[in-house]
Amino acid sequence: MSTSRRAFIGSAMAAGTIAAVAGHRTFASTGARRVKPVENMKEGLTVGEVAGVEDATDKLKVLILGGTGFLGPHIVQYAVARGHDVTIFTRGKTNPHLFPDGIEKLTGDRDPNKGTGLTALEGKTWDVVIDTSSYFPRITKASCELLKNSVKHYCLITTISVYKDHATSHADESYPLGTIDDPTMEEITGGSYGPLKALCEQAAEEIMPGRVAHVRPGLIVGPRDYSDRFTYWPVRVQRGGEVMAPGNPTDPSQWIDARDLAAFCVKSVEDKMVGPFNAVGPVTPSNIGEIILGCKAVMETDATFTWVPAEFLEAHSIGAWMQMPVWVPAEGDSKGIMTANIDKAIAAGLKTRPVGDTILDTLNWWNGLPEEKRNRPMRAGISADKEATTLAAWHSSQESSATPSEKTGG
Repeated sequence: MSTSRRAFIGSAMAAGTIAAVAGHRTFASTGARRVKPVENMKEGLTVGEVAGVEDATDKLKVLILGGTGFLGPHIVQYAVARGHDVTIFTRGKTNPHLFPDGIEKLTGDRDPNKGTGLTALEGKTWDVVIDTSSYFPRITKASCELLKNSVKHYCLITTISVYKDHATSHADESYPLGTIDDPTMEEITGGSYGPLKALCEQAAEEIMPGRVAHVRPGLIVGPRDYSDRFTYWPVRVQRGGEVMAPGNPTDPSQWIDARDLAAFCVKSVEDKMVGPFNAVGPVTPSNIGEIILGCKAVMETDATFTWVPAEFLEAHSIGAWMQMPVWVPAEGDSKGIMTANIDKAIAAGLKTRPVGDTILDTLNWWNGLPEEKRNRPMRAGISADKEATTLAAWHSSQESSATPSEKTGG
């Protein structure tokens, strides 16, 4: 992978018919539901909203470092639904309205040099920790040093970007990790994000050897994801008309619903998993066609799809990943980001829901947001004007390259 492409994907991570394309997969486990706007849907969450979850055999005292951003609330909800006793440790700044009842809230800072630091954790014990907010090894080290004698097990959520590159398809957890010239650097950039996360893993393992699960998710999606890196497609298909789709429908794609990742993280501490796990899905290999065509399969829309080759998109300054979300070209030095080997995680119990469920739930959440939020420019994807001009250019190029008989239909 080129340095510029890897940096771009690193920074982005830090921040036909269905049957023919998707191999007869089921898009929604509950059938062909239709999307309706949801009025006044709460952006906040309360505990106990996860249905159909069995109580854990052994109830644990769970400390969650973080817990009020995107992934964290899903972990809190699932852990509570399993019957665990949950404590969250946050700065008290992000979504402080979440979880008004039922869990213990501790306030401080992951950085021991800021404010009261980690003092709220001193003198307390838990069975396990789920760390959602480690970005720098110094911060991870501080938490692990303080908690190493107060907990039995530690789940550290890092990223699929820890690897040195994404040039190899189906790379497993043994693939070489990325490195950084200055390990004391504390600035997130495209080039530093993955290597710093790798150093966080190393710091945790050095302090708590044999007691750490390193969970490496790829693109995390679903309700409450304001990055729009998956949301763009349901919202765009709902709008209808001609939709510009990238590359080929069969180009591989990977993602994980935040709720499935939350369940795997909780399972990792329940089962005392150790070592690294590529935590991405779905468990059955998928592709960009399943996402985009799947959107139409589960909603009322007049959308049609025009698949535009990667080379044409690049020539018109439309890049993979952020402008064409959940997609990279199937060939090239980035292909590994969408084809990670997840056999180890599946064997450990990773489960993923049908993409149709994620599409519907994400769109219902989006439709329930205040109008001013839905009317803002999306953080991923392309504008309607950019899409229209690129589609016009693509159709023009096809007409100019057609033979006389093709133009006349002869």
